Amino acid sequence: MSILSAFPVTNKWPARHPERIQLYSLPTPNGVKVSVMLEETGLPYEAHLIDFNTDDQLSAEFLSLNPNNKIPAIIDPDGPGHQPLSLFESGAILIYLAEKSGQFLPVDPALRYQALQWLMFQMGGIGPMFGQVGFFHKFAGRMYEDKRPLERYVNESKRLLNVLNQHLRDRQWLCGSEYSIADIATFPWVRNLTGFYEAGDLVGFSDFPEVQRVLEQFLQRPAVQRGLVIPSCD
Repeated sequence: MSILSAFPVTNKWPARHPERIQLYSLPTPNGVKVSVMLEETGLPYEAHLIDFNTDDQLSAEFLSLNPNNKIPAIIDPDGPGHQPLSLFESGAILIYLAEKSGQFLPVDPALRYQALQWLMFQMGGIGPMFGQVGFFHKFAGRMYEDKRPLERYVNESKRLLNVLNQHLRDRQWLCGSEYSIADIATFPWVRNLTGFYEAGDLVGFSDFPEVQRVLEQFLQRPAVQRGLVIPSCD
């Protein structure tokens, strides 16, 4: 019997390689945080597509893994104490994978907390605010006659971009010269804001050259290029 058989999610998405980390995701900004991290670390994993078009995220099998019906989620068959561990919430998964692999989270305590600080900045600010811009600019919210919600989220996104821009003026990455989970969490959202959401002009992205610089170097990393299209939607 597979060590993963106790997890109902594996009935709907069987593991071909049960010894590997199982990733349940979709290539959204939150989803690719984890696929990029897995590609960067080299940890063996198997990806499963959670298709929102067919409401996979609302299935009983997926809800047994993440009762909050959001991607990404993982199962590590070789978790702490060599016992299987399931996790949801992208920030928690990034921290776990960093500690498991010993990569992309500084060892120095002060630098570690700086990385966690910027990770929380993304989770509490960048993600929610950029996501609201996408809703009101590109999706159903664009039909609202009242444009005050869009204006609010655009202005807050500009403020957050300026915070990033000021911080990055004398730094290669968010934590200085060291690439970390803070960058892996943040720059998929910046890419999505200016790309998929088509909001670059709306937020005045050209006014934030340091953010542009770091986004470009982030996108040049081979592991990032691979992770951004995992799981495949084909």
